[in-house]
Amino acid sequence: MDTIEALVAQIQGLSGSAEEISQLQSYLKQSEETLRLHSTALASFFHQLDPSKHSLGYLYFLEAFTSTPISKEQANELVLLIVRFINSCHAEQISLAPDKFIYVCKRLKDHVMLLEAPIRGVAALLTAIRKLQPSSEHLTCLHPDFLLLCILSKCYKAGLRLLEDDIFEIDQPRDLFLYCYYGSMICIGLKKFQKALELLHNVVTAPMSSLNAIAVEAYKKYILVSLIHHGQFSTSFPKYTSSAAQRNLKNFTQPYLDLAGTYSTGKYYELEAFVQSNKDRFDADNNLGLVKQVVSSMYKRNIQRLTQTYLTLSLEDIANAVQLNSPKEAEMHVLKMIQDGEIYATINQKDGMVRFLEDPEQYKTFEMIEHIDSSIQRIMALSKKLTAIDECMSCDPLYLAKVGRERHRFDFDDFEGVPQRFNI
Repeated sequence: MDTIEALVAQIQGLSGSAEEISQLQSYLKQSEETLRLHSTALASFFHQLDPSKHSLGYLYFLEAFTSTPISKEQANELVLLIVRFINSCHAEQISLAPDKFIYVCKRLKDHVMLLEAPIRGVAALLTAIRKLQPSSEHLTCLHPDFLLLCILSKCYKAGLRLLEDDIFEIDQPRDLFLYCYYGSMICIGLKKFQKALELLHNVVTAPMSSLNAIAVEAYKKYILVSLIHHGQFSTSFPKYTSSAAQRNLKNFTQPYLDLAGTYSTGKYYELEAFVQSNKDRFDADNNLGLVKQVVSSMYKRNIQRLTQTYLTLSLEDIANAVQLNSPKEAEMHVLKMIQDGEIYATINQKDGMVRFLEDPEQYKTFEMIEHIDSSIQRIMALSKKLTAIDECMSCDPLYLAKVGRERHRFDFDDFEGVPQRFNI
């Protein structure tokens, strides 16, 4: 115990200047084995350290303390301790030991799940991500854990705020797969189906040498969300999709592809019968709720098809055409679609006639011009970013060496775009 007390004294005395902290880091690295040997006794020393001033030393203590198994009763106190540290710690100090900080944050996630209170870790993990990130464009190992807690606690809006960041830098491919997959589930929960499709598309088309379970589950949801949002699904893959995904994904998702085929017929009762016969399979995949939304969306798609053929139609004819039980039910569907901006129509209550209209948007309002301008600005910024990444890759010796190995000889005409500062 005298050794731990001496270590506490060192932490208190060497947490000032950058030079002192660097010296402290070396001392802490040498003391890791000692901390692990006395991990169960470290609880009595935390009150002697200030997480805002002694962040690096506090982190080493906390990492050792959380490395031992604990009971559900002890987990509550440990959660409070970790949350206090995350909220108070100094970002520059924890950046000296990012792996330990990530480990502690992941233990927080484990403990709140053990306590069946995932909401207790949401705010703390978001704070941890911001302190760990070099910039908002960087995907950390904590992003998937944060989104998972948002899903389990149904804090979808908290997760959505993080998903609004444009990601350009990734440490581990698995983090990207989980980030996009969990992110899509949050967007589905908020009915933001277009954003969900973008995230699922990223999972399905991401580079992979062999098929993984995350991509398979993402493809299942991609099919379902495409049917809900677009009313159709294309089985063809973009050319940049990995060969592993193109060869194998369809083999693991055949019931979902069959569902899309049945949906394309526009026959509600056939779709309902298919879903009923495959209910156990969809339920086992935890996709039954989405499948039911697919079934419900067929009414909407069939009504939209009618707008392409007719200018006016009675509610009774709509009910018969889309296989609804009554004109009143057809009226409710039409009103909901008008409210959501999915069709443009008016209903004459006297004679029960629906008149379908053209899109009234003239694209000249101030709000629309502002929206178009912001989209253009974002595209321009993205173009500059892609140009910078392309230039960086074209100067990367590892990339050029790989290109060289894949060719019998260099054709230097292919490298005209390489900046002059790089000497081939």
